[in-house]
Amino acid sequence: MGPVDVLVVDDGSTDGTAEIVSARAETHNSANGNLRLMIRQHAGKGAAVRAGMLEGEGDFILFADADLATPPDQLPLLTDALKDHDIALGSRVQPDGSDRRATQPLHRRLLGRVFHSLAAFWVTGLVPDTQCGFKGFRRGAAHDLFARQEIGGIVFDAEIIHLARKRGYSIAIVPVQWSDKRGSRMRLRPGLALGVVYDLFRIPLIHRRVPRA
Repeated sequence: MGPVDVLVVDDGSTDGTAEIVSARAETHNSANGNLRLMIRQHAGKGAAVRAGMLEGEGDFILFADADLATPPDQLPLLTDALKDHDIALGSRVQPDGSDRRATQPLHRRLLGRVFHSLAAFWVTGLVPDTQCGFKGFRRGAAHDLFARQEIGGIVFDAEIIHLARKRGYSIAIVPVQWSDKRGSRMRLRPGLALGVVYDLFRIPLIHRRVPRA
């Protein structure tokens, strides 16, 4: 794989992410690599990813969670899939049916199954893992889809997949390595659950007039 430009989007993290990136030599000297930091006001994970994806200018534009639950050595799997697909969705479900999420706490796995069932029925269709934070796009598809994105919260993955299907883009499912990283700032609470259900419900409605590409 050739040179990779890295853009880190920080939307108010308190874990020192911005400071770590700013301290890297690559952030200030392009001869050492192309590393950039984008600072945004917090408006949800989906809003942060949208900002970064629309900023990307490479032939392939990929995003990954900052905790590197999926390690960088999995990037070639996405870029290989993008040679003959518009979109490559990382999946924690493996070809033999095993699921990397088995290491998550039980309550997160149960809630994940409920979310997946609702999303599959109403929004995404039969995609084995909509929420894996490791996805790649050809530039044209990325800019088209993320420019249409309306959801700023954690349901944005399902929205992007819904839009991709409506627009007629080809999608590859790519099994990847993944390990559970504890310490997530997301807290499961009734308000969050209601927000997730509301966002899922409205995705097909707000995009009902989206034409095929």
